[in-house]
Amino acid sequence: MIENQKIRPAQVIGPLGEPLGIADLPPPNTQRWVVRRKAEVVAAVNGGLLSIDEVCERYNLTLEEFASWQRAVDRSGMQGLRVTRIQHYRDLYERQLKY
Repeated sequence: MIENQKIRPAQVIGPLGEPLGIADLPPPNTQRWVVRRKAEVVAAVNGGLLSIDEVCERYNLTLEEFASWQRAVDRSGMQGLRVTRIQHYRDLYERQLKY
């Protein structure tokens, strides 16, 4: 029976290097998504603390929205999650494609 249960870590390393547990994640009713909160949720999924489905259900996110957060972190780190930088990075990638 134990082999059928998913084993999950109690904590993962957060985006700033601190231990991050379920209780440390943003509350499910979060409306204002700042860079740190987005990065914490991405770190929780990458570390196996929560699954993508659980995150989407818990925070009422679409799969595409969460995937965009993951891509931003992979490409540019935490700074890629800043809403004010989205246009900058989009322009940069478009220029790279032209030349």
